[in-house]
Amino acid sequence: MKLRFLFACLGMLAVLPGTSDRTAAQNAEPQRAGGPEATYRGGIVTPPLPKPKFTLTTTSGAPYDLWANTQGYITLLFFGYTLCLDECPLHMANIAAVLQKVPAGIAEQIKVVFVTTDPARDGAMVLRSWLDNFDQRFVGLTGSQAAVETAQRAAGIQPAKKVVLANGDYEVGHAAFVFAYSKDNLAHLIYPGGTTEEDWAHDLLHLVNEDWSPQ
Repeated sequence: MKLRFLFACLGMLAVLPGTSDRTAAQNAEPQRAGGPEATYRGGIVTPPLPKPKFTLTTTSGAPYDLWANTQGYITLLFFGYTLCLDECPLHMANIAAVLQKVPAGIAEQIKVVFVTTDPARDGAMVLRSWLDNFDQRFVGLTGSQAAVETAQRAAGIQPAKKVVLANGDYEVGHAAFVFAYSKDNLAHLIYPGGTTEEDWAHDLLHLVNEDWSPQ
């Protein structure tokens, strides 16, 4: 993974003092030499980012506590929206392709959680239909605009912003990387735009067995 992609990602991490999650995000820096990071194609961040604690609503209308519902799994968390034309469908398509190819025992240890940053247009049915184009196992989360912004801050990133177009419509500017929380509830890795299907296939096979013990 080229470091310029990683620095672009880290630039989206919010300076949000006041919680341990936010402090970790603020201080995260790329690390590439020695230790388990040499194994991975994603961008290593140090210190690792704690898994955020927030509750939103699934596409079936049930509350979803991210922390509680992803214990013991590799959790891939992405904030995006269904009308996105580039990074959102590309990330989802690449991850889905890999999960459909790896052994079932590997795929069962991974949860993919997609949080919409455009809840006004991404209703439950819209979000579910879009995610099903990739993989029916993907968890789709939505909520009020305020709740979604709170979730982004909990993850340590700046809330997405609307960009109004000349025709009066809008796009949503959002962090275009995937957090990869391992079974220790920490994101040692983030995956920016440009992450390929091959990169995901390589890294996920390692992540399911990684214990991040000190070297």
